[in-house]
Amino acid sequence: MTKMLLVSAGILFVLVAVLTLLSALSFRQFSIYTAERHARSVAEAIKVGLTESMINGTIGKRQQFLARLAGVPGVNQVRVTRSPAVISQFGPGLPGEATTKEDVKSVLATGREVFELVDADGTLVFHAVIPYVASDQGLPNCLQCHAVTAGTVLGAVTVDIPFAEVRRQGAIAVVMISAAVLIAALIALAVARRMMNPLSQTAHTVREVTSRAVGGDFSGRVRRHSSDEVGEIAVNINRLMEFLEREVNTIRTRVGQLMDHRAKEGGNQLAHTTELVESLVEVSQFKQAIEGDQTKREIYQRLADTLQGKYHFKRFSIYEVAPSKNRMTAISIDGEAGATCRHCDPEVMIDAGSCRARRTGHEVNAVEFPGLCTMFRAAAAGDTHICLPINQSGTTSCVVQIVVGGVEAPLAAEMVPFIGVYLREAGPVLEAKRLMEHLRENALRDPLTGLYNRRFLEDYVGALVSSSQRRKSPFSVLMLDLDFFKQVNDTHGHEAGDKVIKTMADLLVRSLRASDMAVRYGGEEFLLVLTDTSAETALTVAEKIRAEIEATKIPLPGGILCKTISIGVSEFPTDADTFWQVVKYADVALYKAKSGGRNRVVRFVPQMWDAEGSY
Repeated sequence: MTKMLLVSAGILFVLVAVLTLLSALSFRQFSIYTAERHARSVAEAIKVGLTESMINGTIGKRQQFLARLAGVPGVNQVRVTRSPAVISQFGPGLPGEATTKEDVKSVLATGREVFELVDADGTLVFHAVIPYVASDQGLPNCLQCHAVTAGTVLGAVTVDIPFAEVRRQGAIAVVMISAAVLIAALIALAVARRMMNPLSQTAHTVREVTSRAVGGDFSGRVRRHSSDEVGEIAVNINRLMEFLEREVNTIRTRVGQLMDHRAKEGGNQLAHTTELVESLVEVSQFKQAIEGDQTKREIYQRLADTLQGKYHFKRFSIYEVAPSKNRMTAISIDGEAGATCRHCDPEVMIDAGSCRARRTGHEVNAVEFPGLCTMFRAAAAGDTHICLPINQSGTTSCVVQIVVGGVEAPLAAEMVPFIGVYLREAGPVLEAKRLMEHLRENALRDPLTGLYNRRFLEDYVGALVSSSQRRKSPFSVLMLDLDFFKQVNDTHGHEAGDKVIKTMADLLVRSLRASDMAVRYGGEEFLLVLTDTSAETALTVAEKIRAEIEATKIPLPGGILCKTISIGVSEFPTDADTFWQVVKYADVALYKAKSGGRNRVVRFVPQMWDAEGSY
């Protein structure tokens, strides 16, 4: 508003200056015009006087007449100069009526008037030289006395009018006008300032209030200085600030509750609220992404990427808890999948209860409470950690550990609520994926033995054959069947039969490598797949299994039971180039083992398969 007043004042002063200049010019022109009219009047009076003197015969006394005219106020000098035509007719006349001045000569020669301002001995004078031209009109007629033609210049009248007084009076008038205009302008500015003062104060306060609002502080208010439109602006600004303060505080509080985050006092509350909302949006996008993931591993990888990419943590651990076994599995260590425990005592991997976050189900913040967990192992002095559990259905299913140095620790503590939102959203999805994997695992495993079932084998065949063909490595299929198993059920009951089956399954698992696979193919029938194994090597493994089963004693309520097993062996792709044909050939070899006396291992040979494909 001050700028507006300064601009207005500048404009007014320019107008005053322009008006003063125009007034001065106008007065000057008016003064010159007045002096010119005055000079013409004097010249006309002289012409009339001289004409009357000639008619009355008193032309010889014309000098007294001119002297009287020169004494009229406002006239300094009056002089008459004869033209050459008059001099030639009447003589040179009185002294002074002949002149050598160039302006008079020019007027006598051309008949053109001369008006100019001249400096006469330091005094400004309006100097006028007006020609006296002969005319044949009216009475008396100039041609009656002068032997000239009409239009001949008879003489020139020189009139000097003092101009200093005129200029002084004009200057006084201009000063008075300028002073009046200036006073009016000052009064107008004062009135304008008084009228604009409420607007100026309101604008200044609005600037302060809005500046604070930009910084997130909406507590500022604008004082109402008037009841006009400016006052309404103040009222509306206050309403807006009240609304923003109330709503931003509400949004910040509600979002803080969602994130389990206590809003900080002070600072830019708007920016802080925006940060919280943006975090919720990112978390929502994160949840949509993990809901589309197929496995828990993918979700854990997204968590690791978030810790590394968004929050720039370089050292962290993600552990999965197996409640049934009370053990923890390292999922990601410093972004490395499947790495060994690095920042904790390895005991937590064996006994999950030794992990404080797992045992209590609460955050372990060693930044605020150093030494809170005794299982933490610092790699360097000043290292500390924060452990965040993911709880579902009252139990801890996952623990995320963040390891930071002393300088990073305060910032890491501030990031905990934000990371906690990601973990809370990931928890139900992880639980759902875990449940789906469990259900799928149960659907693909035999409930009695824990071995894979035929359904899993059907799903696994494609990958098995493709891997073998890609690596150009054979695999062997073993078909196993307990000898005289029906007698066990008939003699000792089905519980005893189940125990025999389970004992056989445990022995098979112990006899195989991690890369091999055991399947319960039927009631007492099993199928083994030995990867990267030829038939000759498979025969050795089969014979070892047969011998161990034969030597195994199974305790039953009625005594000790010993069983034997028959085994048929075939090889892919030597015997057949399709998996199920290899299985059929192993079954043919099993039949030969049973028909040959049982408790033996038989390798399939083509002679066992007749032309009709029977055996």
